[in-house]
Amino acid sequence: MNVKNELGAVILRIVIGVSFFVHGLVKFQGGIENISGWFDSIGIPGFMAYVIASIELVGGLALIIGFGTRVVSALFVLIMLGAIIKVKFAVGFLGNDKMAGYELELAYLAISLFLAINGSRLLSVSQLFVKDKSTVSSK
Repeated sequence: MNVKNELGAVILRIVIGVSFFVHGLVKFQGGIENISGWFDSIGIPGFMAYVIASIELVGGLALIIGFGTRVVSALFVLIMLGAIIKVKFAVGFLGNDKMAGYELELAYLAISLFLAINGSRLLSVSQLFVKDKSTVSSK
């Protein structure tokens, strides 16, 4: 992969990592029990609030440092699909007076899908564990 593409991937990886980290942190700080109860009310088992918030928190941090980018991003794709289908799709792309639409979740899904497919090795901890470091060319 050339340097420009890899630099773009690093920017996406860090931005989406920070975004998910903050979302996970807010879930825990704001009362994960409330989120668990809300999950139950919309037909999702309450314990999934803990699972999702943990993936967002730990996965976000992993993306920031560049560890397990493809696996974490694939998990984020699943989370965003669930959020769009189960929560946001009914209110439409832009939402309504009471709830935002799924435009942000769709952007997060697209970025996560890109990273799940392409990875991001530049400035990553994972790069330290790879023997072949010639994957970034100067084109």
